[in-house]
Amino acid sequence: MDDTEWLARRFDENRAHLRTVAFRILGSQSDAEDAVQESWLRLSRSDAAAVENLGGWLTTVVARIALNMLRTRTARREEPQGAYLSDEVAGRSASAHPEEEALLAESVGPALLVVLDALEPAERVAFVLHDMFAVPFAEIAPVVGRSVAATRQLASRARRRVQGADGPDPADRVLEREIVGAFLAASRGGSLDALMALLDPDVALLADDAAVRMGAAAEVLGAPAVAETFAGRAQAARLALIDGMPGAVWAVGGEPRVVFRFHVAEARIEGIDMVSDRATLRNLVLEMLPA
Repeated sequence: MDDTEWLARRFDENRAHLRTVAFRILGSQSDAEDAVQESWLRLSRSDAAAVENLGGWLTTVVARIALNMLRTRTARREEPQGAYLSDEVAGRSASAHPEEEALLAESVGPALLVVLDALEPAERVAFVLHDMFAVPFAEIAPVVGRSVAATRQLASRARRRVQGADGPDPADRVLEREIVGAFLAASRGGSLDALMALLDPDVALLADDAAVRMGAAAEVLGAPAVAETFAGRAQAARLALIDGMPGAVWAVGGEPRVVFRFHVAEARIEGIDMVSDRATLRNLVLEMLPA
């Protein structure tokens, strides 16, 4: 058996698992297959002999490919394609290990796919890899380009959104709006103490690639650092609903340039996403609120 045949056989042993990972991240069988095929191309161009854990390596590779595919999606989104992976798509075979067979047999309901589709790409990847496939945060962090702490925050926020898919209590939404409004007021006033009182100690401020190109830090972790970042700023940011969630918008000439999505839990802000990507901004439903 030559090296190419050996490598192809090893890849086929992992194909079913990779399809499942890609499908749960992408929600599309055709896109999942494309991601798996691309992972094979990357494996064939790599030094596979130097990879100690081929299955883990392939999982992170296909996840990174899927994340890039999510980020390039614009207005057109694939509809969920059924409540489970067919045997053909999942790649089930009589030779699969019982553990793999049990994993592949789990259904992926259309309702869950709809909820996952509402998550930010990095949130979705962190949640799927950690909560569905038990991939350690230390291995997910390089995939989403965040620190381990920030990756844990991404998964945590996604988990709450999935668990609260039936919709939040209206009273909770009012409280969240008041907290975000108070945060903006404290930011404009430059009050570090007021900002700190509204922030979770482990809060994470995460900026998308477009915001980073504008000069923002990719991530700011911890209440003191986030409070310092916002103190005396947000002068032009306006309170808004972002896809129904309390947030803030900075616009120039009526055109949104930066959107801040706030994640509130137990009356504290535990996460802020800074979004500047124009394609993403076009797809957000923004409702400006009175100050």
